Amino acid sequence: MTRLNWFTFSSPATFYPLAGKCIPWLWAIAALFGLSGLFMGFFVAPTDAVQGEGYRIIFVHVPASWMSMLIYVVMAGWAAAGLIFNTRLSYVMAQALAPTGALMAVLSLATGSLWGKPMWGTWWIWDARLTSELILLFLYLGYIGLHSSIDDTRRADKASAVLALVGVVNVPIIYFSVKWWNTLHQGASVSLTRSPSMAQLMLWGMLLMALSFWAYTLAIVCYRVRSLIIERERHTEWVQALPEVSGVKA
Repeated sequence: MTRLNWFTFSSPATFYPLAGKCIPWLWAIAALFGLSGLFMGFFVAPTDAVQGEGYRIIFVHVPASWMSMLIYVVMAGWAAAGLIFNTRLSYVMAQALAPTGALMAVLSLATGSLWGKPMWGTWWIWDARLTSELILLFLYLGYIGLHSSIDDTRRADKASAVLALVGVVNVPIIYFSVKWWNTLHQGASVSLTRSPSMAQLMLWGMLLMALSFWAYTLAIVCYRVRSLIIERERHTEWVQALPEVSGVKA
């Protein structure tokens, strides 16, 4: 029996075709779970006894918030791997994750404002969780801006990797902010240490949306990684031999 060696896919040349094969499946999973989650969240889940119909924004807000934090941690992990092992693919993965992480942070803040207006009577308040989430968005934008401002790719990779590692301290601050400070933001409805404080239908709708966002992130990151690999490795023979590259030249 052949044993799968994951280190085989640690180089751009071997990861490129794997990412291409995964993209259609990931898009399909994202669409399936997304449509199922939206249907369950907006049409099947019961009306909340306290917040009424306005609570349904959480089916987008909570998964986006989860993903904004998770993506940053994963991005910082790839950045650390790049600094430690000096692997080209690690830096590419970190660079590819940043725009999607920024998108999730924007979506989290925007939907949070839509929820906050009817619940708190204001679009924005300098609450600990909201402020730390805004800082997370600035960290994403700072990473993207720093990387794009340095012409030398290796220097850009290392400088932005250091920024990613420094900023990762903000993620636990976001998560624990409602416990550490007296904030308006409600506590977590889903926790690994206790039972969910919401109806099962609400929980399933939220989890389906989270899986959809997860699959979307993987799909768009795979697509972006392939584009970055072509850009960075354009002078290598294997990239020159790709049909999508040689066809453009012809």
